[in-house]
Amino acid sequence: MSATQLIARAKSYLPNERVEFVQSALAFATEAHSGQKRSSGEPFIEHPVATALYLANINLDSTTIAAALLHDVIEDTGISKEMLEKDFGPDVARLVDGVTKLKRLDLLPDESGSTNGSQPVRLTAEAARTGSLRKMLVAMASDIRVVLIKLADRLHNMRTLKHLDEERQQRIARETLDIYAPLAQRLGMADIKWQLEDEAFKYLLPRQYKSVSRMISRKRTERETYTDDAVEALIKVLNEAGVECSVSGRPKHLYSTYTKLQRYQSRGRKFDEIYDLIALRVVVESTADCYASLGAVHQVWRPVPGEFDDYIANPKENLYQSLHTSVIGLHGYPLEVQIRTKEMHRIAEDGVAAHWTYKQGDPENDDALFDEKLTWLKQLLEWQREMSGDEEYLDSVKTDILRDQVFVYTPAGDVVDLPSGSTPLDFAYRIHTDLGHNTVGGMINGKLMPLNTQLHNGDTVEIRKARTKRGPSLDWLNSDLGYLATASGRAKVRLWFRRQEEDANIIRGHDLLSRELKRLQVRVPASQIAEKLGFETDTQLEEALGTGQIGIGKVLESITRNFPVEKEQVPAVIAPMLERQERTGIVVMGAPNMLTRVARCCSPVYGDEITGYITRGRGVTVHRANCINMRSTDDHDRLVPVAWGHADSTYPARLIVQAYDRVGLLRDITHYVSAEHVNIHSMSSHEDSDTNSCTVTLTVYTNGVDQLSRVFTRLETVQGIISVNRANEGEQAAQAAGQ
Repeated sequence: MSATQLIARAKSYLPNERVEFVQSALAFATEAHSGQKRSSGEPFIEHPVATALYLANINLDSTTIAAALLHDVIEDTGISKEMLEKDFGPDVARLVDGVTKLKRLDLLPDESGSTNGSQPVRLTAEAARTGSLRKMLVAMASDIRVVLIKLADRLHNMRTLKHLDEERQQRIARETLDIYAPLAQRLGMADIKWQLEDEAFKYLLPRQYKSVSRMISRKRTERETYTDDAVEALIKVLNEAGVECSVSGRPKHLYSTYTKLQRYQSRGRKFDEIYDLIALRVVVESTADCYASLGAVHQVWRPVPGEFDDYIANPKENLYQSLHTSVIGLHGYPLEVQIRTKEMHRIAEDGVAAHWTYKQGDPENDDALFDEKLTWLKQLLEWQREMSGDEEYLDSVKTDILRDQVFVYTPAGDVVDLPSGSTPLDFAYRIHTDLGHNTVGGMINGKLMPLNTQLHNGDTVEIRKARTKRGPSLDWLNSDLGYLATASGRAKVRLWFRRQEEDANIIRGHDLLSRELKRLQVRVPASQIAEKLGFETDTQLEEALGTGQIGIGKVLESITRNFPVEKEQVPAVIAPMLERQERTGIVVMGAPNMLTRVARCCSPVYGDEITGYITRGRGVTVHRANCINMRSTDDHDRLVPVAWGHADSTYPARLIVQAYDRVGLLRDITHYVSAEHVNIHSMSSHEDSDTNSCTVTLTVYTNGVDQLSRVFTRLETVQGIISVNRANEGEQAAQAAGQ
């Protein structure tokens, strides 16, 4: 990357006076960053030059190029915004201010503390970074060039991430995968999106990254030869059909291959069955040629059923247009063919940047489709006014903006776009808040459906409203029940509950917490849970639960995460046995070579307080700390401290299900438990003919109390089930001899 390349590229499409403007910004930035080095040891100016060069390669305007060159000078060199405005104009100064990286946020410790002088920093690093992202997203809504610079800036930072420490690598890579890559996808910028994903993938999942790389590289030469043959065959077919075109092989990117492989494995399919691992891209002159090419392809290669998408007739929300078809190509090998015009191809690669009217110097040259497709940007400004918390705002952006969209219709025929996975309740809240609060039913395509039914493209949705105001249900905030997929919908429900009577909320939250801890037999004081979740008192935690500000699942996750012995609390003597710890999930303090097994009398699961009992000939038996057998033992010399190790292990828990007997009851129970990816080890049932009820006892293997709670929640929705509880020690005392 060099300044010479940047200026040469600018001269290729900008008028002379604008090239001089870019040159002056380059000179200013070079002087301002003189003597500064990056973590890699290279001159700092290389970073803004690389950022600007990427934007110049997609023909952005000189104002954006200049802002990219100057985007670090305010924070890193002490140059003021007013100085930039004086030398380069208000537009450049505003863009630089919008993308200034706020480097001090990277230097903040993980906990609150002082970082400069005697002034304490009152925000945690995570909260400060969340606020920074909010600022960037709001600035983007005002001028989308802000995020174009930010994306180019992030891409170069990801390419040089190896020079940072592991903690910052993980944090920046996660932020890139969660925010910046989906944002590039939403803006239709496929080229930068896949580069960001692959760079983040390398640091977040290094083992999987190497595995996918090996899979793709294993037969690279063979695949390249096959691709060349397929390109040649397809060109011949299309030329015979009278279509003027260019055909090329499209490389499959690592992260997209990994995510597709995950989906295929969940369906029991193999790597070789990924239909678009090899893809051909056909670029033609007109839309008519696209469809003519599609017909020619299907005449010579058999299409794969269910693997065709017409994004020309139905463009994606990010302006993308193309025909996608998967076929059985040469020698019976599956491949994907993408067909598009030259203009569609330009938009597919550069997205919103390809439509940027500023670069032409003609703000009046408006594109109605462009404006219509980017109406979601206005939502960012609306949320800025409605949501006070940075975390809540960012959660809404991740869920409602950066997720794939579905398009549904109102009864009047108007189109409403919603995040993938949305429900009729999400639809109601998108139309109007009051409609959402008072929804009692949802019609999908004329049929009354449950409110947690997921919507699909093309559905027509009609909402049934209560005749009198009733307000939302707290169940709507339970993520396990799936009523609301949009963060904005959940925020509106939480706000409604926050406005209700405070005492009622506290009582509701107290009852919810007590009930959940009791049925899971978790004995952790509410005050300790509150402290771990950042609340000053247990009353504040209960109020948050009562208003839906925090879900019970979050509480149980905190119990699982915080109350087992942390790694730093484990004595150094067990360090050599870490491999064994990962295998068993349990560490015996001071005796790392001891075998362990889980006691059948109390069946502890990850997150329970536990103790160990040395059993002759069978190592250490692990019990729950409050197990009746441990409380009654007199042989205290055989008790040893134990701690939970890796959370990836699973542990048995016995459940008692009371239900009214009916046909299909056991089938439904096993279905709902399996849906939570929980293994059922054993199951038995006992009927009571007098009450037409039954008791089902099952042993399941879970990875902690949070997953166990989700199993309870799912089972309670099964028709006929009266209660679900975890078997206590008293009910299992008969098996005390098993210790």
